Amino acid sequence: MNCIVAADKNWGIGRKNQLLVSIPADMRFFRDQTVGKVVVMGRNTLESFPGGKPLKNRTNIVVTRDPSYQVPDAIVVHSVEEAAQQVLNCRTEDVYIIGGASIYEQFLPYCDVAYVTKINMTYEADTFFPNLDKLPEWELVSESEEQTYYDIEYCFTRYEKRPEAAKN
Repeated sequence: MNCIVAADKNWGIGRKNQLLVSIPADMRFFRDQTVGKVVVMGRNTLESFPGGKPLKNRTNIVVTRDPSYQVPDAIVVHSVEEAAQQVLNCRTEDVYIIGGASIYEQFLPYCDVAYVTKINMTYEADTFFPNLDKLPEWELVSESEEQTYYDIEYCFTRYEKRPEAAKN
């Protein structure tokens, strides 16, 4: 599985159920990576999308503890295990964990690749992604050249779980 996220210098990813910043190239990268694939998210992430609707041209899996929660054009599950059952027949490289914070935290042990758009700024965040630079099982394997959007500097990075960590 993969996870995909945009994070600031402190690994902040959101505030009040919204992204910290919207960078068109990051949105394009997200779309290019996930179209035609499976995206797994929490209910709050889904509800932060325009109209609270699932993403088009993807299989949307929404994890929620609410047993009565339903949403058209999405598969609703109530646990990590249920979500794992839903993606059992998918190629792992076609599954993307897209947030929020607790979903990232719960699914990170199952992920082999993390696409992180690193934003070289610090925002007032209330949700965070685990700092992969401090997790010994993760390794930064590629980093784009620095890019800018107005005064925001950012780069696209790819982390991979170290082979010895993936076996455990």
